[in-house]
Amino acid sequence: MQSSPAYYLQQCPRDEAQINDCLRESGNKLVHYLQKGVPELDIYEIEPVMIDEIGIVLGSGPDGYRALFRNIQAYGVSNITVTNVRSDLDSLQFQLTCEIPRIRVKAQYRSTGVLILVKASGAGDYWGEYEGVKAKIYFKAVANEAADGRTYLTTDSVKMDFNVKEIQMGVDNIANGNSVIQAALNLFINSNSQELLKEMKPALRTKLTLVIRNFMDRIFAKIPLDEWINLN
Repeated sequence: MQSSPAYYLQQCPRDEAQINDCLRESGNKLVHYLQKGVPELDIYEIEPVMIDEIGIVLGSGPDGYRALFRNIQAYGVSNITVTNVRSDLDSLQFQLTCEIPRIRVKAQYRSTGVLILVKASGAGDYWGEYEGVKAKIYFKAVANEAADGRTYLTTDSVKMDFNVKEIQMGVDNIANGNSVIQAALNLFINSNSQELLKEMKPALRTKLTLVIRNFMDRIFAKIPLDEWINLN
């Protein structure tokens, strides 16, 4: 049984000459509707994107700087644009290239250790502005027939990587109100933002991959394969 394509998708022909461009357009159409919420998919809002925690370590020994970021909330991710798709329908492997103009992040942080000769132990609020975000997402899917007789995808594996063109970030509301520590932290953070991102990246990539995989599986569980691709 095959139904008409849903309003939030563009059904694609299986034609190899058209499939990648069509999947890119269909992905962007889906993103457009997801920004507003799609009740048929049980998705009502997709922001903020939540990550529980990420830790970084700079230096070693008892005075090495350690920071833990918790309750991370990211805004602006829904402004994602899929710029390129590569696909192999026989093996159900896909690679998406995506761009996000700007992501705003806020979190609670706690740090210990020494940073630029200042004892940088404290806690407060972290904020970040990430501009010019580019990401590549690779995933392999498997097809399964459901009880309704239709075929649905689930992710078998997901990998991703990303880079950021410009970063501004800092900390506010240091718990003990120490303005010297806050100034030192903000000076260090903004002078070394790309290096800090590099240190955060392995943990962040792992967390984001899980977020992406869970979101994909929510979508795939609601949309049969024949609504994505005309299999006839």
